Amino acid sequence: MADVKSDIEIARAARKKPILDIGGKLGIPPEHLLPYGHDKAKISAEFIAAQKGRRNGKLILVTAINPTPAGEGKTTTTVGLGDGLNRIGKKAITCIREASLGPCFGVKGGAAGGGYAQVVPMEDMNLHFTGDFHAITSAHNLLSALIDNHIYWGNEQNIDIRRIAWRRVMDMNDRALRHIVASLGGVANGYPRETGFDITVASEVMAILCLATDLKDLEKRLGSIIIGYRRDKSPVFARDIKADGAMTVLLKDAMQPNLVQTLENNPAFVHGGPFANIAHGCNSVVATTTALKLADYVVTEAGFGADLGAEKFFDIKCRKAGLKPDAAVIVATVRAMKMNGGVKKDDLGRGNVEAVKKGCANLGRHVQNVKKFGVPVVVAINHFTSDTQAEIQAVKDFVATLGAEAILCRHWAEGSVGIEALARKVVDLAESGLSQFSPLYPDDMPLFQKIETIAKDIYHAGEVIADKSVRDQLRIWEDQGYGNLPVCMAKTQYSFSTDPNLRGAPTGHTVPVREVRLSAGAGFVVVITGEIMTMPGLPKVPSSEKIFLNEDGQIEGLF
Repeated sequence: MADVKSDIEIARAARKKPILDIGGKLGIPPEHLLPYGHDKAKISAEFIAAQKGRRNGKLILVTAINPTPAGEGKTTTTVGLGDGLNRIGKKAITCIREASLGPCFGVKGGAAGGGYAQVVPMEDMNLHFTGDFHAITSAHNLLSALIDNHIYWGNEQNIDIRRIAWRRVMDMNDRALRHIVASLGGVANGYPRETGFDITVASEVMAILCLATDLKDLEKRLGSIIIGYRRDKSPVFARDIKADGAMTVLLKDAMQPNLVQTLENNPAFVHGGPFANIAHGCNSVVATTTALKLADYVVTEAGFGADLGAEKFFDIKCRKAGLKPDAAVIVATVRAMKMNGGVKKDDLGRGNVEAVKKGCANLGRHVQNVKKFGVPVVVAINHFTSDTQAEIQAVKDFVATLGAEAILCRHWAEGSVGIEALARKVVDLAESGLSQFSPLYPDDMPLFQKIETIAKDIYHAGEVIADKSVRDQLRIWEDQGYGNLPVCMAKTQYSFSTDPNLRGAPTGHTVPVREVRLSAGAGFVVVITGEIMTMPGLPKVPSSEKIFLNEDGQIEGLF
């Protein structure tokens, strides 16, 4: 068997076209592209604003089953489908998120796809890219510094330092910073208080950048961030300490979507990067809405399984941006079905049709859940060489019982030619007019009832439990006018439940709500469940141990 090239080797061998040529395919004039080298560029706000009157193309969501150590390949399928649609003669743009340094150096790896369905330049995308995450980190921490500075110089807003809600962020997994005490060392350093760090992708500034429609909207949302509360429990906003203008300046370039290309020289917008387990898990509204004006088809992904990413895509992003998806793709693998069916990772290479059938319950739950939003569904079976024909057929037969179709896809090994069948099915679904999209719950439903609706309808939980303090806090926010906001569930990605080890399609489990946070600028309430952390830690053997520069000065070990 021939040696299989690594993702980074395939990406390095790519024959990239100048980014101005990629922009030209979309009708973007050179003067409206801000190049970062020869292979990536930002699209100007002026060009984006000029597209508003154009008709929208079709919007396709790619989501997946709950992730397993076996691998699913959601981003790979998103990129492959974009290439496949272009291959069959459709003008298509892929819209995905930027990569966080945390998982790149931790355990999950990058976010550029894989095999022969990748976005390039892969190394840049997975590292510093165009500096968007650094800008978000800087804007967030500027506000953090301004809060402590405001208190130091007299505290004109009467902020209760026991009730400061704004933490600090960094784009790295670092459990040591989850809970810290700041301002130690005497009078000159301010007033000591407890605080902590979240990872940048969990920052409300990240969510705001991904949901804002333009710079004016961005500044308004930044000003609406609640930084803390006074002793009378009235909220203090970022605009109250005059932070919104300077934060907007830091984010001016970061608001512009990034244009790159796939291995097959098709356009891709890569912008924003909220995680789906602790944030809303979708790329920016600006990138998606701009792509819809420039293409017949826009293929975008939502992070992790459909219980997280797809639910938030529908209930937060689509609701806030007025988007109406035309079709959804749920990515699954035979290997993951077997793992959900009880097979250990080391045994996944052996054929086991019964385990596949047993594990299909997880896939079935996701198919049924997506249908609840009125969006037609197709299943993409991301092919692995160890898959047997009987196992593949078992998945196809199961999906057929749900009134949907499962299509085998070989894009990882073959590029667009291996995903043509899925591309044609997606076109059929999108053109059928079958989509009757609507969010899961109405705006005016009480906040705790929204939490229960997601937990019971999507997770199939038996109950939601929360301390009286959590319920009281939700009622206070409702009284303050925030009751119409959607909720953003922070939950483990590995299970429908809050127990990461509970695979398959559990029912009747309990969802414990540990904490709620109001993201008034982003426009949602974050609901933290179970043991989920907004600052991850590194594993015992982090990926960083295998990342290095070789003798030719090239990066090795990224994946």
